[in-house]
Amino acid sequence: MLEIFTAAAIEAGAVIMTVFRAGPEVRIKCDQSPVTIADEKAEAIIAGILTKAYPDIPLVAEEACAAGHMPATGSGRFFLVDPLDGTKEFINKSEDFTVNIALIVEGRPVAGVVYAPAKGVLYRGDAQGAEKLVIGEGGRLVSRHTIGVRACPEKPVAVASRSHNSPETLAFLEKEGVHDYRSVGSSLKFCLIAEGEADIYPRFGRTMEWDTAAGDAVVRAAGGSTVGPDGNPLSYGKRNQPTDSDFANADFICWGRRQA
Repeated sequence: MLEIFTAAAIEAGAVIMTVFRAGPEVRIKCDQSPVTIADEKAEAIIAGILTKAYPDIPLVAEEACAAGHMPATGSGRFFLVDPLDGTKEFINKSEDFTVNIALIVEGRPVAGVVYAPAKGVLYRGDAQGAEKLVIGEGGRLVSRHTIGVRACPEKPVAVASRSHNSPETLAFLEKEGVHDYRSVGSSLKFCLIAEGEADIYPRFGRTMEWDTAAGDAVVRAAGGSTVGPDGNPLSYGKRNQPTDSDFANADFICWGRRQA
């Protein structure tokens, strides 16, 4: 399955990069978030590949949900797809945007791929562990290596949202004694923790399950964790008959390897 996720993400990424280079036309959705033809084309590619390979597994995808197509997830096993995470970065010509594909089983992200096509890097993880792939021209695999979270250093490094930072985030970092942090867009924040480049990612404010599932899967596969306000692991697929609000996450904190 992870190989199919990888192939789908790379194919979608190629279409995204074509639009990126040409310059996207931007529309505003009902929730006031931006969308481009790249989001829609990438989602169509991914949905086509996943539904052909796994016709019995429901697919929850951002743009389909925005259009009112939200399948029931009561089986406990479904895909979560964000075809273009970091649309604001994409529009502003930053390279911090990603393709996100994840499998959810009984509320847990058990496999996921995060692909940053402008950077030529792909992160993926499942029960076998996590790895980072370098992707060259034409989707060619250049290199791959295993990644893992690091032991939290005396002076931990945080990652925070480039487009959605908040006073609550800064207050939390101050409380935790974290004074070094990097502003990064999209689900790449999870990936920096997964590969041991950062230690903590606090997020206070609205996110959707498709924003986080793939990155969360990679972090968990790399030995980290993502927890909600109650300290329990962030969960996915909240109702059998979902509405848009059911796919909204609670506030969360993603950790690498925490101090004992």
